[in-house]
Amino acid sequence: MLELLELVNKADTVAIAGHLCPDGDSVGSCLGVYNYLTREFKGQKQIDVYQESVPAEFSFLENAQIIRAEAAPDKIYDLFIALDCSSVDRLGFAEAMFHKAKTTVNIDHHISNTNFAQYNHVEGEASSACEVVYGLMDKDKIDQKIAECLYLGIVHDTGVFKHSNTSKKTMEVAGCLLETGISSSQIIDDSFYRKTYLQNQILGRCLLESILLLNGRIIFSFVPQKIMQLYGAVPSDLDGIIDQLRVTEGVEVAILVREEETQRNKVSMRSNGKVDVSRICEMFGGGGHKMAAGCTINGSIHDVVNNLSVQIEHQLNAYTEQ
Repeated sequence: MLELLELVNKADTVAIAGHLCPDGDSVGSCLGVYNYLTREFKGQKQIDVYQESVPAEFSFLENAQIIRAEAAPDKIYDLFIALDCSSVDRLGFAEAMFHKAKTTVNIDHHISNTNFAQYNHVEGEASSACEVVYGLMDKDKIDQKIAECLYLGIVHDTGVFKHSNTSKKTMEVAGCLLETGISSSQIIDDSFYRKTYLQNQILGRCLLESILLLNGRIIFSFVPQKIMQLYGAVPSDLDGIIDQLRVTEGVEVAILVREEETQRNKVSMRSNGKVDVSRICEMFGGGGHKMAAGCTINGSIHDVVNNLSVQIEHQLNAYTEQ
């Protein structure tokens, strides 16, 4: 097992960073580790957290306000801890600092992880990076504020314990975190279910304009740049839409495509079990899990959907023949 405290003990400066377009698991794992280390070393180390703009619904987490949204290009850290990143490019603006760091650590749960650091601790069967992080901590030192961070990440990556990545161990970890006194209902409602009016408008539009393919086995929706600009929306405002598409009756795979720029599209995919969407996303330079994955594809929306549909149909046909 990775002895994280030993590595931190040898360092004077530590950077912690999560992935692009931060979700609950990325933010929760980063702040969970930050809060744990700052309590353990009590001001003896300089510890900085880097993450793209954190969604407002996560602002209740302890020390959310200290997260830095810009790189420190001249800074060379003794230790760099990457969390919830399947590959080094997922660090975004923090990637350059990762390469400069004297020692690097990669803590993750994606089966597609490329083991890009000097020290790699990847548990492909874990529900989330937060579940992995929990296993690296001294349980007696996990207080309520740290538990809130880790519980949030687990809740978001399991879809409130609905996804197939929810294991017996996941529930046991969640139960231990609840014993610290955190409010499960408040964390779930405030960070997962509660939406702004703007978010509900975009959700409604995506559902209304969604299209069924392959006799209803695929559902996809497309969010062009102009729609994001019209609503003044950011990528995190689309959180939860893909899961709402996925539960459409008869659907095996849900696809949500967001146009990042002309001919460049961010793809999110969810499966109901018969299709391994991580295999498909890996073909396009992305990755993730069997039931939830993503990638970036260049081309028109028609190119994107046609390319993905062919791969989905191939897997569905193979599944039927079994």
